[in-house]
Amino acid sequence: MSVLLIVVLFLALLFDYINGFHDAANSIATVVSTKVLTPFQAVAWAAFFNFVAFFIFKDHGVAKTVAKTVHEEFITLPVILSGLIAAISWNLLTWWFGIPSSSSHTLIGGFAGAAIAHGGWGAISSEPILKTVSFIVLAPLVGMIMAFIISLWFIYSFRKGWIPKLIPTAIICIVSYFLYQNIETNPEKLKNFYESHLANVIFESKNLKWLLLGTILIAMSLFTMVLGSLNTARATLYLKRFQLVSSAIFSIGHGGNDAQKVMGIISAALVCEHQIVSHDQMPYWVPLACYSAIALGTMSGGWKIIKTMGTRITKVTPFEGVAAETAGAITLFLTENLKIPVSTTHTITGSIIGVGATKRLSAVRWGVTINLLWAWILTIPVSGLLAAGCYWVVSLF
Repeated sequence: MSVLLIVVLFLALLFDYINGFHDAANSIATVVSTKVLTPFQAVAWAAFFNFVAFFIFKDHGVAKTVAKTVHEEFITLPVILSGLIAAISWNLLTWWFGIPSSSSHTLIGGFAGAAIAHGGWGAISSEPILKTVSFIVLAPLVGMIMAFIISLWFIYSFRKGWIPKLIPTAIICIVSYFLYQNIETNPEKLKNFYESHLANVIFESKNLKWLLLGTILIAMSLFTMVLGSLNTARATLYLKRFQLVSSAIFSIGHGGNDAQKVMGIISAALVCEHQIVSHDQMPYWVPLACYSAIALGTMSGGWKIIKTMGTRITKVTPFEGVAAETAGAITLFLTENLKIPVSTTHTITGSIIGVGATKRLSAVRWGVTINLLWAWILTIPVSGLLAAGCYWVVSLF
């Protein structure tokens, strides 16, 4: 293993660590702003579930998409090195100024920018780039729409009578049917727990993701059935407890989505150096190291960005926190299944805007939101230019 490869691996894991504390606010801003957890409790909670994602996301589809951003023949260690230096620089700069930009996009922008400096525009693959760029708009939009719908569902659930119970009943039926169709239920396999290896059937990656999300949606539906019978104080108490669950699910989605992007960069470096033949041969230590690094980074916190996400966009109540985190988690699980690298920052911001818009449009501080939008738009091109400059310097040696 060459010295340059060791440096690249170190910087990749360093970026993953920085990604953790840069994006810590994504998972915990709402639970801190609603005072469900103290800041320290919140980062410990989020970090733990960031790492739990290691046991859930096993197909590594997002990692492969990131690795294929640049055509294989143009991937060199100096290209990867330059991209990582640019991405780390931009992440630290935006963290210092408390701007919740996308760590995902700065990594992809840096990787692509260095590759263009190395081999021209033909070096990058248009399909993953177009997917990533399109979801700069789509990810927050999907999160916003889902959060808006979930918020209205919660508000309607506070009404008395049997009609509000129709929605959760329908959701339970739909989700149960979906789980039945997507989780192995062959009677021959399930007739004996030990002979059928039920644990392997249930905990297979693609099954566990949907089992986890489906269970949360069913639990939420059951919970909303009793909301109408609770007074405001008891409803708030139970919502605060439920927010622990929703933030945990979002943290799992955050870890599963963001750690994979660094895994893609590391596997690209290993293929480049002929340590492995293809991305499918990614060594076991790569995902373990990446999930560990992002969890440790989350433990370090990111208080400036937490303030922006948790208080400056809109004031968030416990039930709105549950709605935002659940909507964000659903979006992340769906996009991970589609192997699309999206920004968890964009996703949760869109979700927070969605819950704020249910009160009234003026409840959202659109001035802050527009400033964030400019940061999102500029992240990929600025990171690309920084990486191109870094590559020019690196190529001198």
